Amino acid sequence: MAGLNVPIAFFFLVVGVCQVLRQLSKRFLSPGAYGCLARELAGSLQLCMSCLELRMLVEMGPWGGGFGPDVILTLLFLLFAVHGVSFDGASANPTVSLQEFLVLESSLAATATKLLAQGAGMGMGWAVTKLYWSWELTQFHLIQNLIAPECSSSIRTTLHHAAFAEGSCSFLFHLVLLKLRQSHPVYRVPALAATVTFLSYTAGPYTGAFFNPALATAATFHCSGSSFWDYIWVYWLGPLTGMLTALLLFQGNIPRLFQKNLLYRQKSKYKIPKAKVVAHVEGGELQRKRKGEKSNSKP
Repeated sequence: MAGLNVPIAFFFLVVGVCQVLRQLSKRFLSPGAYGCLARELAGSLQLCMSCLELRMLVEMGPWGGGFGPDVILTLLFLLFAVHGVSFDGASANPTVSLQEFLVLESSLAATATKLLAQGAGMGMGWAVTKLYWSWELTQFHLIQNLIAPECSSSIRTTLHHAAFAEGSCSFLFHLVLLKLRQSHPVYRVPALAATVTFLSYTAGPYTGAFFNPALATAATFHCSGSSFWDYIWVYWLGPLTGMLTALLLFQGNIPRLFQKNLLYRQKSKYKIPKAKVVAHVEGGELQRKRKGEKSNSKP
């Protein structure tokens, strides 16, 4: 367990530096520039560096450090809980940004800026993490430097199964995200962290369970064993399909593309309470009786 001290300190340092970047950006940039650019850049940088270090522990911890999946999953849950609290509304995930665009929560220009910021943040995170590994502060980093040039693909199953796994993970993640997007952070953050942990435990042995195209691009696209188009099929098309399916199932339509609800019957916005309906009917009958009595009383 002594080998975990440096990675844990690295996690705290990354979160602290990115938090400083967020605060400085919020102070000196306009709200629009901060929300679309700086916030996504800092969130993507934080997510990429943390996940790369954690991925290194996943590959080397069981035989190099003597700790098993329980330690990794605990760290993963805590990391994503911290990310949920510190991201300040950033998604650091292209499929989430595209979902916001499709539900009319973000404009085309803002979405494009977010995607560029996410790509830049992931690229910076990959470069800085490689520099950090080159210092070889632990035996894990020493081994990582030795095997890094010959890294193998994270796709450890058939191509169709891998795409289905990434798509299913994205589908479940976005379904939970859509359900909880209006909830208080006290409930939303641990629920999303638990969802990511469960999906990583389930699909991790097959694809690495990224369900984040930008993160997958930074982490595994340079590794040999699969072609570029295999990576695109699994780590881009799979999550995008899962997101679209979750959105269609949750709302019944995709507002940016069409307004008609394809799955659910539209309910009337205005409901008349039953008591009022009954009272109205009884009042009508009473008025008719009174009219009848008056007409009978006339000579």
